[in-house]
Amino acid sequence: MSARLLKKVLKEQEAAQQQQEQLLNSGDESESSESTVPAQNPFDLLMDDNDNDNDDHHDSNELDELETAHESGKHPSTVKVSINPVQSSNNKSKKKKKKKSKEDLLTNADDHDKSCDITLENLSIGNESSRHHHVASFSRKAKSANVNHSVAKHLKPSILQVDPKFLIAENELRRIFGSKVVNSFEKVHQAGNSRQSIAGRRGSHSHRRTILVSPSEHWPRWDGSLSMELLESSNGVDYFRYVHSSSYSQAQRAFEAAKAIHDLNGIASILLYHPYHIDSLITLAEYFKFSGEQQMSADATAKCLYGLECAWHPMFTPLKGNCQLKYSHENNRSLFSTLFTHMKNMDRRGCHRSALEICKLLLSLDSDDPVGALFCIDYYALRAEEYLWLEQFSDEYGRDNSLWLYPNFSYSLAVSRFYLEQKEQTEDIKNKDGKASSNDLMKQALMLHPSVLRKLVAKVPLKEQVWTSILQHSFFKSEQVGSPSLDHLINMYVERSYLIWRLPDLQKLLRDSAHSVIETLKTKGTDANDWACVRKEAFSSEKNEYRHLLLSDFSDSVPTMPPDNLQNFMVDPRMGELQNGEQVMERHVGVRAPRDLANRNALAVLLESILPWTDYGQGDGENHQNDHPDQRN
Repeated sequence: MSARLLKKVLKEQEAAQQQQEQLLNSGDESESSESTVPAQNPFDLLMDDNDNDNDDHHDSNELDELETAHESGKHPSTVKVSINPVQSSNNKSKKKKKKKSKEDLLTNADDHDKSCDITLENLSIGNESSRHHHVASFSRKAKSANVNHSVAKHLKPSILQVDPKFLIAENELRRIFGSKVVNSFEKVHQAGNSRQSIAGRRGSHSHRRTILVSPSEHWPRWDGSLSMELLESSNGVDYFRYVHSSSYSQAQRAFEAAKAIHDLNGIASILLYHPYHIDSLITLAEYFKFSGEQQMSADATAKCLYGLECAWHPMFTPLKGNCQLKYSHENNRSLFSTLFTHMKNMDRRGCHRSALEICKLLLSLDSDDPVGALFCIDYYALRAEEYLWLEQFSDEYGRDNSLWLYPNFSYSLAVSRFYLEQKEQTEDIKNKDGKASSNDLMKQALMLHPSVLRKLVAKVPLKEQVWTSILQHSFFKSEQVGSPSLDHLINMYVERSYLIWRLPDLQKLLRDSAHSVIETLKTKGTDANDWACVRKEAFSSEKNEYRHLLLSDFSDSVPTMPPDNLQNFMVDPRMGELQNGEQVMERHVGVRAPRDLANRNALAVLLESILPWTDYGQGDGENHQNDHPDQRN
């Protein structure tokens, strides 16, 4: 507390005491006057002194007077009576100071504005025309920014944009079955693979975090033998290509030699030194699939995807749909075949949403669709219950909007509309878009591709008597259309999507639509010719344009081979055809497998080759120049 304020308080105490003595002498009640004065803490006066920085230093004379006053017996207990006048005077001083500070601020602001005006006048910017000019330019920029923001707001993302949270199969399994069930299954599976767990503990290391698969602990460290380079950027799309290192190229040459002579032992030895050689992993995955080891096959495929993703370029962002990895580059083909195999593995596990996202990724990587993802994406969309997305995809994908001409889309769009109509009925929503009904779409599909019905009845199968009467109609009698391309696509659709037609509701939709087609043809027989013209114009080629798409790739059945025939096992036939496997075999026509491995079980040879003391020696390739390897299966 400052000396000046203490002096002021003591003076007011003396005046209050004199006033109290006068009141007592005049006979007035002092207790009533004291009771009207509120009691406050005298230390509150200390808080009022914080605003005055200059009150901390005073003359020595004032301090001497305060000390003598304190020694004369004047105690601060009498301040209780005189708090109100002190507080009011203090508040007045505060208000005066606040007013004064406000006036100072206003004067300072006026001075600042005047100085700004003078500065603007000196710079010749403060005149009225220039001000209007700057305001107009700013408003134009704001309007253009608002327009750009509104345009960007209305721009739709790519229809093939992949959601990474649906790529991992374990996440979808947890949504379907719950975390407890999945975690218990993983514990049992890890306990069964004790050898892999021990190997993982011996070489403990951290794996890279990937989005396509979750790496296992027992997988080896990524060796960096594969990389990716940016070729060009055009129209907002980046084009990339995989690049092999020198060690990887050497392993690739060894793989081609082992592949030409069907030497699985040689392919397994490549993986001992190059654990992420892609083609060897693909071959091993196919081998395990034919042997019935589905889990080991899926593990080899996932390891292959992990190696391919670790080699991605920093600018390679395929999930956004703005990156292209053309299939015409031979080094890129492994990613397509591996993704396609992984997609089928997700389908077998019941993870249809994950399979749908992988199918989107395949379509976005190469618009030419070299592996036929366009002919199974509708099936995965229906199984994942993405009905609205399927309709949006059929409207936005491509330029000519002619997807409904394909057999798979003509029937799948009718099924999608059927389920959307059921949802609208349950939620009491009217069809405001004015889209065609499911009955109309199914009727259109039957008129465009009538041969699908007979093949579906045989494949599902549909054994009711009503189907026999329907198929006896002349419009549904033929099994072949006449166009090789269309017949191949119809076979692919029936092989891929026959399972969804086992539901009674869809069977009723198909049956009612078939009856409607028959009734329409009775009154308008020319409609059949009109739809035949549309079909012929859409698929006019006399050659099978889709012969590179094998029917077995779109089947849910797993082919098996006897163990004795596995020695003739070859790489995926699709890769063999597209990579000119026959020419590779001709280059290695003089090479034969060692004689002591002939006519042996390939699985036994593979397991035996893992033993460190096993040595098969060198095969004698002399005097066998005219021998040819066995024919592919």
